[in-house]
Amino acid sequence: MQALSIPTWVIHISSVVEWIAAIWLIWRYAEVSQNLAWRSLSWGMLPALVSAMCACTWHFFNNPTSLEWVVTLQAAMTFVGNVTLMIAGWWIWRSFQSSPNS
Repeated sequence: MQALSIPTWVIHISSVVEWIAAIWLIWRYAEVSQNLAWRSLSWGMLPALVSAMCACTWHFFNNPTSLEWVVTLQAAMTFVGNVTLMIAGWWIWRSFQSSPNS
């Protein structure tokens, strides 16, 4: 666990916690606003959360070469997360285009 300093660990862990909170808040916003298209954003954020957890896992075990597959998984989840967030943004935009109040 000595791969990162304590302040860096605080940033890593708080970022993961903040991301989880953001997912939950967006989910609640979808319920409150009655626009369930916002749920797609919550779902789209999950691969990025997995990516962040991969980074934390790799650093927790002191960046061993035996876990380099976790770095590959992190990169893949970052890519998938970017794509799913783009799709979620499009889905939300489309929901506003088709709503009668727009």
